[in-house]
Amino acid sequence: MKKLVALIAFAFYGTTLATAQVSVPKVTGPIPVTAESFPFLAASRVQEVVDLAKAGYVEEEFIVSGLANVYDWAAAGSISVKAANAPYTTRILVRRPSTPARFSGNVILEPLENARRFDWSFLWAISHDYFIEHGDAWVGVTHTPAGIESLKKFNATRYASLSLANPVPDERCEQGNVTSDGEEGLRFDIMSQLAALFKGNAATSPMPGFNVQYMYATSHTGELVTYIHAINLRARLGSGKPAYDGFLIQGDSAPARIRRCADAPAAGDPRRITRNAGVPVIRAIPQGDVLGAFNLRRQDSDEANDRYRLYEVTAAARMDVSFYRHMPSTQDQAAAGQPAFPGIWPFAYQCDPPIALMELPVYQYTLNAAFANLDRWARNGTAPPKAERIGIENGGTPQAKFVTDQYGNAVGGVRSPYVDVPAATYFPNSPGQAICRNIGHKISFDWTRLETLYGSSKNYGAKVGESVDRLARDRWVTEPDARKMKAEMVAPR
Repeated sequence: MKKLVALIAFAFYGTTLATAQVSVPKVTGPIPVTAESFPFLAASRVQEVVDLAKAGYVEEEFIVSGLANVYDWAAAGSISVKAANAPYTTRILVRRPSTPARFSGNVILEPLENARRFDWSFLWAISHDYFIEHGDAWVGVTHTPAGIESLKKFNATRYASLSLANPVPDERCEQGNVTSDGEEGLRFDIMSQLAALFKGNAATSPMPGFNVQYMYATSHTGELVTYIHAINLRARLGSGKPAYDGFLIQGDSAPARIRRCADAPAAGDPRRITRNAGVPVIRAIPQGDVLGAFNLRRQDSDEANDRYRLYEVTAAARMDVSFYRHMPSTQDQAAAGQPAFPGIWPFAYQCDPPIALMELPVYQYTLNAAFANLDRWARNGTAPPKAERIGIENGGTPQAKFVTDQYGNAVGGVRSPYVDVPAATYFPNSPGQAICRNIGHKISFDWTRLETLYGSSKNYGAKVGESVDRLARDRWVTEPDARKMKAEMVAPR
């Protein structure tokens, strides 16, 4: 009956979609791994290797294929089909507990980052400890023509079947009015179909016998935001339920274009603001991105159809050492056709003044807690805590700047002992070329100032402990991360 309703809705609206039932794609695999043929971005081949077997996890790669639509997204919010039923084939990388007994029931899907044209996982890099501790499965998906091109260069045989072919290859657009053999707009139906694949729990699924109950999507890319705003409410499984049970947006991303020849919603476009997603949404923005994301701000909400939280994380830089440790190996980057980029400092250029990548895990801890709270919100309706916004003067203008306290740290935002029991001033951006603005630095207090503030390391440690206990009680950090935070901060540094 639900399928019939979906079909009637589609017929009534013509090419303008109301809701449509998501199809289940075909899956092949796991693809064999040999010394000569292995997955790109394998956990054993990133710049800081993750020992999945020791953690009781396995990694498998699958080929997924199906038919996907390419959409147009009108300024008023309506969706229409530009090209229907285009064939695609892509790959997914699955990291899951080795036994169903360890499985939480959650699958976390991450559209992989392609800023350097090869696949790179940001959310696994940040929160893999939490996923493993919690027993979640993680799925990375290659979702762009550029990503597939890199995979084919990396291993032409292993990835020979992959394709996001443009169903309208003679369409001209972009700078230079060019055509393209690839169409990025296929990725939105691919995301929906992957949810149907995993939540279907069929014997032919990538995780047979694991009883997938909840599906969450996360990314720092604008593609995820477009999916939430344009596609999510219209994508329904055979049960009538939404494809995804919740979303965690990492960072300041605004909606990306919905297809190759479309424009992304411009500044001031109401489609840029997350509203009425139908399922819980948490957006966590590091302080380093907060000034640029000022116009994405909105109020938190507990309304049934508009469950939303915005977390601005004080002292957190856009990028820290955790992102770069999980880049593919330089050898694999080169094999994928890209200049090798080492995930260690120093890079090929220097910031001014020269700085090291900051090892400040406050953003990681906030994201881990956000995943835990998102799960509670979706499963049993337990709403996450709310945080005030970081203080900003002249927000949304070139003169915007943070309001700071007597220690030089920003006021407001998601707090931590690093700023509430400070031993340093934290700067979320750094001067210099290239990515310097993405990385933060700190200026540690000297011992005279520390003694004036705390008297002794014992007093400092006690204040840190009180702050961490409060954060854990209020669900701003998970219990495992609370223990880690205390261990890291036993003495000022």
